[in-house]
Amino acid sequence: MRILASLIAVPMMLAGCIQDLGPTGDVFARDAAKGVVNTAVQTRFPGVDARPLTDCIIDNASTPEILQIAEGALVGANAATTDLIVKIAERPETVRCTVNSSLGLNL
Repeated sequence: MRILASLIAVPMMLAGCIQDLGPTGDVFARDAAKGVVNTAVQTRFPGVDARPLTDCIIDNASTPEILQIAEGALVGANAATTDLIVKIAERPETVRCTVNSSLGLNL
């Protein structure tokens, strides 16, 4: 029971700390989320440079989504984290960003 309580408490504390840290907390959360997203993209598309897609996913995620993804860096990514990453990746803005980044276009 204590383990379950700590697994719930850690992400909540992380979210509170990040919000209290302002811009520094935002950078921390985005960096943590980038690591999780990059791993997920590399797993799905081995051999592909994941950075453009990772950057576009992070840039098109809301703050609560970034916090949810960043939790995966602490407690491990799960199916909900992966589903959220895919959902963000499928947004028209994210697709447009990825194409522009990959091809060097500005559409």
